[in-house]
Amino acid sequence: MSDRFINKVVVITGGTSGIGLATAKAFSAEGASVFITGRRQEALDAAVGQIGGRVTGVQADMSQLADIDRLYDAVQQRHAQIDVVFANAGGGDFAPLGLITAEHYERTFDTNVKGVLFTVQKALPILKDGGAVVLTSSTTSLSGTPAFSVYSATKAAVRSFARNWILDLKDRRIRVNAVSPGLTETAGLNELFGGGDQAQSTKDVLTSQIPLGRIGQPEEIAKAVLFLASEDAGFVNGVELFVDGGQAQI
Repeated sequence: MSDRFINKVVVITGGTSGIGLATAKAFSAEGASVFITGRRQEALDAAVGQIGGRVTGVQADMSQLADIDRLYDAVQQRHAQIDVVFANAGGGDFAPLGLITAEHYERTFDTNVKGVLFTVQKALPILKDGGAVVLTSSTTSLSGTPAFSVYSATKAAVRSFARNWILDLKDRRIRVNAVSPGLTETAGLNELFGGGDQAQSTKDVLTSQIPLGRIGQPEEIAKAVLFLASEDAGFVNGVELFVDGGQAQI
């Protein structure tokens, strides 16, 4: 691994599993001081142990503004500024139109939209001029998915944030980009698809629609995030980078 992020401070929300955990490991391996969040302390402690290096876990629900404040308080106890924010925390469940409840809507939008918004906004006082923000969107924002409209709408909002925030932050030269994973092998995906044989059957069907013929791995998404956060992407701003085996392009 390189040392692109040596002495850099990186904040990753939703860092206890899947894409967030893989990205935290990658940043740490390249020398960063990493702060991750997770809602469950047990999972947070396990993730910190896996990541190694200079990593700090902060128990936080990113839909709660007080928890976001606590995250940045923890950062400021050790560092004067942040170099990278990866606003990754999010999730969703299936619910077809006609059965969508107010609770389902509020839970999904509170985490995926409100949480992303205030994760970035509350970072601004200590986010370095010339720093980088990466947002987790999704290929679901582009194409229809049965019973997944609320989640898909939140990810379309996240992608829109990147386009607009580069204008709000242009005087500070802060780059904002979105990474949009396709089908990715995570515990969360297996849970969403019902687990076990049911999940595998669903993944097999969906894999047939991917030009590369396979599901992505969290480590592959992590590499894209590190690129967008690095000086290698110094002139990349406001883009949506698809990491989906080509599915969104057909």
